[in-house]
Amino acid sequence: MPYFDSATDRTRLHFVDYGPSDGPVIVFVNSSYFGTEMWEYQMLPLAAEGFRCVGFDRRGHGRSEDVWGGFDLNTLAGDLGSLLDHLDLRDVTLVGHSMGTVEVVRYLTLHGTGRVARVALVGAMAPGPARSADHPEGLDPELIRGFNETFRQDRAKFFSDGADAFFARHLPGPQVSDAYVAYMVDRCLGATARAANALGDILPSLNLVPELVEIDCPVLVIHGSDDVSAPLTLTGRRAADLIPGAELRVYEYAGHGLFATHADRLNDDLRAFAVAPRPMAEPTPVR
Repeated sequence: MPYFDSATDRTRLHFVDYGPSDGPVIVFVNSSYFGTEMWEYQMLPLAAEGFRCVGFDRRGHGRSEDVWGGFDLNTLAGDLGSLLDHLDLRDVTLVGHSMGTVEVVRYLTLHGTGRVARVALVGAMAPGPARSADHPEGLDPELIRGFNETFRQDRAKFFSDGADAFFARHLPGPQVSDAYVAYMVDRCLGATARAANALGDILPSLNLVPELVEIDCPVLVIHGSDDVSAPLTLTGRRAADLIPGAELRVYEYAGHGLFATHADRLNDDLRAFAVAPRPMAEPTPVR
């Protein structure tokens, strides 16, 4: 069965492994609430083209084990590391979306680039939306905590009310169907209340600035111009400015759900990036 155990606490996590075993490896790290189904329009076509596309359901999400603990950032990043170790993946292109970008950055901080050749941050939540000493323009942490409390009171309403903005359905860009929106709202509710709330509690104090400036592999930052979940100026553009040598690509009229609305363009960018030559530098040891 496609499961592996977290090296931290033996939590049982579900994964998918599509495409040929000898193809260029892309590992997808999900947004909050979603399982690997969010990458349907990336993993299936890229696997059919010869890429090895791997993803997993975060603890408390999808088909992974429902647990109380382990929602600190180090453990979540460790779960990603456990997957790479379990499959002994190397020369990996890590692709994270939203909260998945936070886990990707922390993984690099903890484990380095021994297994990772390059990183794509899509709709990045890193380095964090909250106001801090080095981010005075950020959101008031108390505002984020109030938002989290509203979320706790009625998750179903939050997902339903926010879906149109998530997919930028009010803008003239590519659109998804009503049926797809309903499906994705339903998938969000598949995350446990514990997992969903715990991830939100990370955000008021999240500050990955010291970690972003230390990243030493090629990084592609992809962000929607009209992302209301992770506004471009608060997260994506800051991430690109902080990471040495990072490239920023902004998709016009795209929201947070650009993995669906702008799937073809995202696939083109990921396809080219995943086979780009890695600069000649010694990777950090696998550990």
